[in-house]
Amino acid sequence: MLLIKEAFGEDFTWGVSTAAYQIEGAHNQGGKGLSIWDTFVKKKNKVFQNQNGDMACDFYNRYTQDLYLMHSLNIPNYRFSISWSRILPNGTGEINTEGIDFYNRLIDLSLELGITPWVTLYHWDLPDALERKGGWVNRDIKEWFGNYVSICVAHFGDRVKNWMILNEPMVFSAAGYFLGIHAPGRKGLDNFLAATHHAALAQAYGARVIKSTQKDSNVGTTFSCSHIEPFRMKEKDILAAKRADALLNRLFIEPLLGMGYPTEDIKILNRMERYMKQNDEKDVIFNMDFIGIQNYTREVIRHATFVPFLQAKIVSAKERKVEMTSMNWEIYPESIYHMLKKFNAYPNIPPLIITENGAAFPDQVENNKVDDPKRVKYLQHILEQVHRAKQEGVKVNGYFVWTFLDNFEWAEGYHPRFGLVYVDFQTQKRIVKSSGHWYADFLK
Repeated sequence: MLLIKEAFGEDFTWGVSTAAYQIEGAHNQGGKGLSIWDTFVKKKNKVFQNQNGDMACDFYNRYTQDLYLMHSLNIPNYRFSISWSRILPNGTGEINTEGIDFYNRLIDLSLELGITPWVTLYHWDLPDALERKGGWVNRDIKEWFGNYVSICVAHFGDRVKNWMILNEPMVFSAAGYFLGIHAPGRKGLDNFLAATHHAALAQAYGARVIKSTQKDSNVGTTFSCSHIEPFRMKEKDILAAKRADALLNRLFIEPLLGMGYPTEDIKILNRMERYMKQNDEKDVIFNMDFIGIQNYTREVIRHATFVPFLQAKIVSAKERKVEMTSMNWEIYPESIYHMLKKFNAYPNIPPLIITENGAAFPDQVENNKVDDPKRVKYLQHILEQVHRAKQEGVKVNGYFVWTFLDNFEWAEGYHPRFGLVYVDFQTQKRIVKSSGHWYADFLK
């Protein structure tokens, strides 16, 4: 089935997404303070080949050419994040005017080119000065974050109306504070539970801060999600899959909607109570204007006696011998359909927007071109599934491709390429891939 853009309706939002640390570079330019990722990448063997985001795509210095390139590809909406430590080098206190100026120029040029900015306020790059005070484990982060959000709204809110509070809180709390494989590299259940609860509080608080000063704003937040299936239709695997689903897909959306944490399915979450104060159950609730869902694959789960807390483990795509991306994720476009249906089934759920989706493949330059038919096929199949969900009455109002430029992919470094535009990281040369040309034609 060959879909055209019009099949999704006139008010459907199309765009691309990026994140500050992954593309900006300029880690020590323009008065920027250190973020936890600036610090984390300097530790040995934390990132593939000890790579770092010091330069990344050098977007800080090349944003003009990149926005013109985006414009040439007919992309009407751009989701980018603001680096907290570029605005507030110490996380609180003195504002860095050079940081404010950079985002003002970025927003102004976007609007001039007819590209609507969608701003993510937190995409994992916490100021290192705040991590030294406990970071997300410290309850004060709610106030620190609220202060930072109010500064962003005061400086950019006259032109920015679309805001996303947090990017994938499940990932930054689990990978950063439980498993230690992402910045800041902390481990342990208590760190994870505290970080989770404080992120849930900050998420609602940040949204309240925006709405209190900008009534006409369009405020949402974004969640990572994966369609979960049991490995075998045996009770132990089915229950393990249910627990994995509660952790990966329900942990943040349900408290936001007023349903509380999914303690029924994951008993250990009851230990969250030690971090909760009076009114917290109410304070994590907020009626967002939209929910961003970010989906890449499905996970197949089996029972595992020796995995603490969950007794569940992922059966990898490799083990199952299925088609995979460079991230070793299964290529399974139906996952996005299932997740749209799942989120849409919550009572009082606001409209959904797919704020990230894409695929990494080993792209090669030949004769100054990058042909990536697998990515084109992937995107086409994903959009068929989004359209299928929309046809069935799911309130899905937008789709943003991850990502515009090949970039620094966190612990995986520069190896996985997700971009519609190829970046030669030695020369910073950009080459639009065939997927980028395909998307431009689709959007025309």
